[in-house]
Amino acid sequence: MTDTVLIIPLDGRQSDAARAIQRGAMRYLAALGLFGVPELSLASGRRADITVLDAKGEIWIIEIKSSVIDFRTDRKWHEYRQHCDRLFFAVAPDFPVEILPEDTGLLLADAFGAALVREAPRHPLPAHVRRSMTLHLARTASLRLQAAMDPESLLPRDL
Repeated sequence: MTDTVLIIPLDGRQSDAARAIQRGAMRYLAALGLFGVPELSLASGRRADITVLDAKGEIWIIEIKSSVIDFRTDRKWHEYRQHCDRLFFAVAPDFPVEILPEDTGLLLADAFGAALVREAPRHPLPAHVRRSMTLHLARTASLRLQAAMDPESLLPRDL
């Protein structure tokens, strides 16, 4: 029996800098036993850069900012709070972190890993939102795995 390596193709939305931050942040989270789903579509119509479900059922969203312009032109990140218990920003080590809101968590990340600079305050989700997000996250992860294993299968396209 041979081992199969599953590779999920890039969707082309992220810059090289954002992909490096995403990779490092996801490596950091995995080292903590937390596994995220990148680019998760939300009920609000937005897409979260990384969404994580921890062992206790807490949901984290990590918003990647690859530049100051990216942060200053983005007015949607406030909407992510209604979909998570904790909201973080992940930025490159040379990002001027003083411009980021203090009521969010902060990860400094590069392509090889990340460091937690500031823990995110907890804002518990209502039970019905938690259930909906948990199911959506699990189904999305399962569908993406299925699509990676069988790219010719008839699956929804917005994974």
